Amino acid sequence: MTAAITLHQPRRLIVGAGTIGEVGGLVSDARTALVIATPITAGFVDRLQLPGKIEIFDAIPGEPDVATLDAALAVARRVKPQVVVGLGGGSVLDVAKLVAALWNSEQTLADVAGPNRVAGRSTQLIQIATTAGTGSEAGIRSLITDPAKGAKIAVESPHMIADIAVLDPQLTFTVPPSVTAATGVDAMAHCVEAFTNKRAHPMIDGFARMGFRLVGKYLARAVKDGSDTEAREGMMLASYYGGICLGPVNTAAGHAIAYPLGTRLGLPHGLANAIVFPHVLAFNQPVIPEKTAEVAEALGFASGSPEVLLDNACRFCTDLGIEMQLSRHGAREDALEGYAAEAHANRRLMDNNPADMAVDDILAIYRAAY
Repeated sequence: MTAAITLHQPRRLIVGAGTIGEVGGLVSDARTALVIATPITAGFVDRLQLPGKIEIFDAIPGEPDVATLDAALAVARRVKPQVVVGLGGGSVLDVAKLVAALWNSEQTLADVAGPNRVAGRSTQLIQIATTAGTGSEAGIRSLITDPAKGAKIAVESPHMIADIAVLDPQLTFTVPPSVTAATGVDAMAHCVEAFTNKRAHPMIDGFARMGFRLVGKYLARAVKDGSDTEAREGMMLASYYGGICLGPVNTAAGHAIAYPLGTRLGLPHGLANAIVFPHVLAFNQPVIPEKTAEVAEALGFASGSPEVLLDNACRFCTDLGIEMQLSRHGAREDALEGYAAEAHANRRLMDNNPADMAVDDILAIYRAAY
């Protein structure tokens, strides 16, 4: 068979339109709550119907860094919350995990970086997704940018799994089409990269298949009509399944190549992954032709040769309104070599890729996307 894996999932998952209103009743004994949000998602706080005193920390940028986490921890230490609520996209949910685990701990971010180094957590954690992309509400991993190194610090621990996760499609109705498209491709990339991974596992393949098939069925609909409840719920499930894939299997070259576009160029995570996705799918095709063909079929296009596959996968993204050229996003051609070296050095993910990639292979992908 395959290597042994351990699967972590939220202790309770609530799915459906309007289900954010159930949260308050599930934490009726809480006297203090800290909600991690953005200025936009903070507008949903009243729908939570939380009891007791509520404090909101909404200074979360698109790529949260060490200073962001420190600021959120300072608020938590002042408030002493009994429950921490993440209310937002992946950046918000990642910060919420670390705040819940560290605010009353002697451990620092440096102490917990890496796998299984969080000592424990005594604060209840509720994760409420407002986008369909990262699947962070489902998982045990958090990513925080270290500006000094220009790289992401990854923390992974079962102590960061949510007590309650909520997928309420109504919270995604106002997400703009461009963000819906990019985050949707990110959700799909989580599933595809786990599915085609060297560490792929039959059970995780099942979650991955459900995820990318839902993307093929619903993403274009959600982009076209943001109030399409069925499509929005389908995409939230796809994102959740992608989040489950990340824990025991993780992503591969696609995300490694996308990360410098976020940390160095400042692209939103979903957009960076969307730009990279077709190129990595085509690069890996000769090594995993059957699984690649299954992905292409689910997304509604033919696989064919790597060149045909690349064209079709790029068209899938451009038909969603995604601008796929790095030059249109402010990238400089003379910076691509540095991006390639940095991506190649991310062995945590690159070693998972089904086809080995040299630095020159990665640079060729950046140049093709330029």
